[in-house]
Order: sequence, then C-alpha cells, then structure tokens
Amino acid sequence: MWLLIIGIIFIAANLRAPLTSIGPLITSIRDSLGLSNTVAGTITTVPLLAFALLSPFVPKLSKRFGMELVLLTSLLVLTVGIILRSLAGVGALFAGTILLGLSIAVCNVLLPSLIKQNFPQKIGVMTGVYTVSMNLCGAIASGVSIPISSSLGLGWKGALGCWGILSFLTILIWTQQFNNRRKAGQTENNEHHTRSINLWRSRIAWKVTLFMGLQSFIYYTLITWLPEILQQQGLNSNSAGWLLSLMQFVILPFTFIVPILAGRMKNQRLLVIITSVLFTAGISGILNGSTILSLLGVILVGIGGGFAFSLAMMFFSLRTQSSQQAAELSGMAQSVGYLLAAVGPTMFGLLHDVTSSWTIPLLMLIVASILILIFGMDAGKNEYVSVE
Repeated sequence: MWLLIIGIIFIAANLRAPLTSIGPLITSIRDSLGLSNTVAGTITTVPLLAFALLSPFVPKLSKRFGMELVLLTSLLVLTVGIILRSLAGVGALFAGTILLGLSIAVCNVLLPSLIKQNFPQKIGVMTGVYTVSMNLCGAIASGVSIPISSSLGLGWKGALGCWGILSFLTILIWTQQFNNRRKAGQTENNEHHTRSINLWRSRIAWKVTLFMGLQSFIYYTLITWLPEILQQQGLNSNSAGWLLSLMQFVILPFTFIVPILAGRMKNQRLLVIITSVLFTAGISGILNGSTILSLLGVILVGIGGGFAFSLAMMFFSLRTQSSQQAAELSGMAQSVGYLLAAVGPTMFGLLHDVTSSWTIPLLMLIVASILILIFGMDAGKNEYVSVE
C-alpha cells in the first residue's frame, strides 16, 4: 500500500511541472526557434486541447486494458514527449508537447478513480496528498526553469528536458506497482458492478463539469496574463513573476486541507460559497490596481484556486458510486474544463486588445466567479450522478 501511495505522489508530481516550466522560458524558445508570438503562445494551449480531446475516452481505455497498465503506458509516452520536445526543431517541440499533453490527460482523469478504488475511506486525505504533490512540483518548475537554463548553462532545452528524469523515476516505481498488483490479481477493482450511466444527460454531472471548467478558466487565464497586468500597474517584471509564484505556492496548503474537510462534510456548499467569495474579492483587488490590494488579491485568488481545484477533484469521487463512474465523470469534466481553460487566455487577451484596458477582462473573471457559486451549489449537494 505504501508503494501505491508513493506511486500516486510521483505520478501527480508529473502532471504540472512539464507545463508550468514552459512559461518562464517562452521568450528563449521563441527567439531560439524564430517563432512569432502567436505560435509561441500555442505551446501552452496545445496540451490543454490534448486534455480536452482525450479525456472522454480515457475511462474506456481503463475499462478495457486495466487502470494500472494504462497509467504505465501514459508515463512512457510522457517521457518520450519530454525528450522529444527538447530536441532541435519546431516540429519536435510541438510533437513532444502533444505527446506529453495526451499522457498527462490520462493521468488527470484516472488518479481520482484510482484513489476512490483503493482508498474509499480516505478519499479526502489521498486527494489532498496528490493535489499538493502536483501543485508543489508545478510551482517549483516555474521557479527553477530560468536558473537551470541560464545559471547551469543548459539552455531552454535542458530546462525542459530535465523533467524526463522525474518521469523516468515514476516509471520505475509504477512498474513495480503494476507487477505486484498483476501477481496479486488486483489489476481491476472488486467493487460491485454499478449501472452504467450516460453522464452527459445528468444534471449533477453537468454542474460538476461547469464548476471544474470555470475554475480552470480562471486559473489558466491568470497564469498567462497576471504578470503582464501587474507590470502595467507599475511592478517590474521580476516582482510580477514572484507574485505569480506566490499565487501558486499559496494554493498548496489548501489543496491538502480542503479535500479532508470536504470528505467529512455532509455537503460541500459552504466550501463552494467560500471559493466564490475568495475569487471575487481577489480579482477585485487586482482590478483596483494599487500595490497593496493587488498583493492581497493575488493571495486571495491563490487560496480560492486551492479551494476550487480541490473541490473539483473531490466531486469526481463524492458524486459517484464506483471508481468507473468516477473515471467517467472525471473524463467528462476535464474535457469540457480544459476546453474552457484553452479559450480563457485567448478571450481575455482579445478583450484587452478591443478595450485597451484590463477592466472588462477582469470583470469577465468576476462573472466566472459568480457562476462558480451558482453551479457549485448544485455540485456540492449530497447526491450521486444519475439521469434525471
């Protein structure tokens, strides 16, 4: 069981680091390969589109080939993708990025299902453990990319390629886990079969999906644009970058605490209300433009992000009756969610270009925060997905 826990932690560590390491290096990548700003911007959009396209099909792959084998295969593909995108050439960069996007999509969908299957009495704790691992490594990757690239002299290719070491270690750990479970005849769960449900017709499933999508929309939009907003408000690029890192680090304790609280509550509506208030207050602080309120706003948005992401992950388990249903709900929610996440930064930038101001784009995020409350109140009900 400890080997399984370690395996989950290592898989989670791979889910954001290969993506968050790109942002600080985007200028070096653009200049080195002679890319336009538009093409360079798609480097971060491509994985989100891969998440959206593959996520609905992952539960079917898991049901046919077994969850452990599918996860192991995805880790192999992830390692190949990381190595490939670090080779010379635009084609290798995008091909590798597509591969790692597809592999991360598989792990994103199956980890909540894996936890529900193996830790039915500890869903909150284990969700907290894996979300902390994911977000911590993602934040570290943002911070160390430039030092690895410049101080160690490895360039952007080495800074991106070094994450292949982490994915390779994860393969070694998960291979042992896969072999142990296969010998024990446990590659599939022994839970009672539950009736198959078309989740796309379920009211609760759609509320969970929209909750997941809107929080992704806010997170990825701010990850993309927050430094630029802060710089135009008077901060230098270094300070703006550190505030972006601060927002990601603030998320960490709440991604551990919130799942535990959510698992112990009869319903999660109070946590949904707190999430919406934190997002609304935080974005309003950034909108105000003063240094102190922007700093406070970044912290509140970070806390809100910790609440929102943790609740979304918990809903996949709490609103379903089996690990297969959890995988299907996770696939549905992450498909729609990452489509919204991919649209968010582009729509935000377009509104800024049209209005020559950050006011309307930030008001759009406040509207999204209110919608999180509306949809989250239903998603937080003590009900299981069903076709009404």
